[in-house]
Amino acid sequence: MKKIYLAVLVALISFSANASDFYLRSVETDGLKRVEKETVLAYLGLKTGQNVSRDKLDESFKNLYATGLFSDIEMDTTNDGVLKIKLKENPLINKRAFDGNKKLDDKVLEPEVQSKPNTLYNKAKVSQDVQRILDIYKKAGRYSVSVDPKIIKRDENRVDLVFEIDEGGEAKIDKINFFGNKHYSGPDLKDEIMSKETRWYRFFGSKDNYDAEKMNYDKELLRRFYNERGYADFEVTSAVAELAPNNKSFILNFTVDEGPRYKIGDITINSSVSDVDTKKLYKEIEFKKGKWYNSKLIEDSVTNITEELGKKGFVFVDVVPNLTRHDDNTIDVAFDINEGERTFVNRINISGNTRTLDEVIRREFRLDEGDAFNVSKIKDSRRNIENLNYFSKVDIQPVQIDESKADIDINVEEKSTGYFNVGIGYSTTDGALVNAGITENNFMGKGQEVSLDASVSQRTKDYSFSFTEPYFLGRRLSAGFDIFYSDEDYQDESSYDTSSIGARGRLGWNYTDDFYHTVRYTLREDEIKNVKKSASYYVQKEKGKTTGSIIGQTLYYDKRDSSIRPKEGYYLSLGHDIAGLGGDEKFFKFDAKAVQFYTLADSWTFKFHANGGYIVGYGDKDVRLSNRYYLGGNNLRGFEFGGIGARDKRTDDALGGNWTLYGGAELAFPIGLDEVGIRGRTFFDIGMLGKPDDIDTRDVNYSSKPRASVGFGFEWYSPMGKIDIDFGFPVMKEDYDEREVFRLNFGTSL
Repeated sequence: MKKIYLAVLVALISFSANASDFYLRSVETDGLKRVEKETVLAYLGLKTGQNVSRDKLDESFKNLYATGLFSDIEMDTTNDGVLKIKLKENPLINKRAFDGNKKLDDKVLEPEVQSKPNTLYNKAKVSQDVQRILDIYKKAGRYSVSVDPKIIKRDENRVDLVFEIDEGGEAKIDKINFFGNKHYSGPDLKDEIMSKETRWYRFFGSKDNYDAEKMNYDKELLRRFYNERGYADFEVTSAVAELAPNNKSFILNFTVDEGPRYKIGDITINSSVSDVDTKKLYKEIEFKKGKWYNSKLIEDSVTNITEELGKKGFVFVDVVPNLTRHDDNTIDVAFDINEGERTFVNRINISGNTRTLDEVIRREFRLDEGDAFNVSKIKDSRRNIENLNYFSKVDIQPVQIDESKADIDINVEEKSTGYFNVGIGYSTTDGALVNAGITENNFMGKGQEVSLDASVSQRTKDYSFSFTEPYFLGRRLSAGFDIFYSDEDYQDESSYDTSSIGARGRLGWNYTDDFYHTVRYTLREDEIKNVKKSASYYVQKEKGKTTGSIIGQTLYYDKRDSSIRPKEGYYLSLGHDIAGLGGDEKFFKFDAKAVQFYTLADSWTFKFHANGGYIVGYGDKDVRLSNRYYLGGNNLRGFEFGGIGARDKRTDDALGGNWTLYGGAELAFPIGLDEVGIRGRTFFDIGMLGKPDDIDTRDVNYSSKPRASVGFGFEWYSPMGKIDIDFGFPVMKEDYDEREVFRLNFGTSL
């Protein structure tokens, strides 16, 4: 490069030494091998037999060098009008290779590198290629990578280009800190962002690799999280990544300003478009006065109003929500309806999806080609695509084609959608346990979900395979099936074991984002086996196999802020099952559940829950042991599993019940261990269990009186999943009830 710059400098000095025009009689070239002389003359743009200014010669020199065909150019003029050009052609790239790349395959690097075989070697282009390779590694969390391009000379002015790569170590995230957060704890906020702290069990993923773009997206995720929970003024005032003391990893520091929490004040709809009846549009609003401000519900309301106006023929409108804050921490929301630009969607272009089919993305889009352009629907489409959880980045950009048409460009970056989990543990119900499973949420790039799970403990064995198609028959219907086998030991409670094998078909659909419905059909074979000779008569008579043919449905209404660690909102479900469409079992079963969450400042979360169930046989069939309700353990702490209800006087076997009611209240609170995911809690549980219909009360101990307990415990969101540790103490009980003070449980609960 120094030689080239020197030649340029000499040429410029030479040209400026004589300010008069140069009469160009002819052009002579030297050093050409592959490039034709006519090509050089074309790039020079000079004509012989004419006067040429020094500025024009300077411009011609620059044009020739800009072609990238030559690594060295020398130009000189003679007194007799000859322009002499000495050229050194750039070599041709014979082969291109990558060396030292172990973490990233050649297939990942090749598309980003512009220097390809059978193209001319160009130092500037190679420098750009080096930077592209560095950027790819940074996205993969490797910031100490170095790339050194080497050339190996071959004959006939050809070279082999080798990018020698020293990948270095991954830039892991040692710690993530939050400052200024009061209502939500650090672990709560860590659950909401993409960046994760380094843990040994994350060796399959890259969430704990530092990525500046990912950190910027984390800021947006935090903003959404708070905006959907009443904090309309929330902002991330600072997001800084600093090197850890080891100079190899990073510490992420987010400083936030939560601001006040707002409730909704007055709600109005205003229209500058004639003939719009605003009174009929209020039913499209998803929130009510007095409720917490929620940006998502405001966006949903904008969508609803826009769609309703579209149905009435008002296609080109913009619905804009305007917020007015008040000192009493209320926000008035005004939806202003204005005339919009008359623009139609020309094409929807999708890129970046190397694995996911276009159709999987396109079906989540709220606009089709030819529809009226609508900003609100584009926002909803972005959210739908992000919620698939297939992509680490979703970028949607409108591109104006002309006054009436616009393209929509969708660019995505795919991420891993497969999960493999292995766990070991212990619970007081099941003893030592081992579970393993594999799940793929985007099978074959079609958006289908496939999972295979196995769990074995001292008490139970469970194996299952599931498949779900989220768009059955091309519609927003979720369809799938499950195949399962289970074997459970009830020797301690009721002197028998039970096994079940079968399959289930499912169909589900959403009425709204929060209200959904599922129907199912289950065909299974149940067996009560290994019955002790000393077992209760009521257990002995049920020994053997039965076939159940069961159809059921459940309605769900879920307004929780999170399905994993809820802090606010409520959850309702109502379902029933009918057995008897074939098979041996005949029963009606009804179940209902209601849960409410409410969080005060500093992460003190109240949970109130109520559950009820009723099952009854019909015809000449009674309800079998394996289909009855049992109380105690997880659903009534302070009592053993099956610890209350009808119990055989002679054998002490638990016989379950045909109806149940139970619920309680719980307060979870920080104990200074939020960084490791441990919180304390105190609880009150209460419940009652009805006796089976086929039992003679003279043979059993039974009381329908309620039982209750109080206690305290801990919940730990550990690397292996949620762990509950509780100490329960009955305060309302019967003498024959089986009590249990300490309980350890793995898994999740609602």
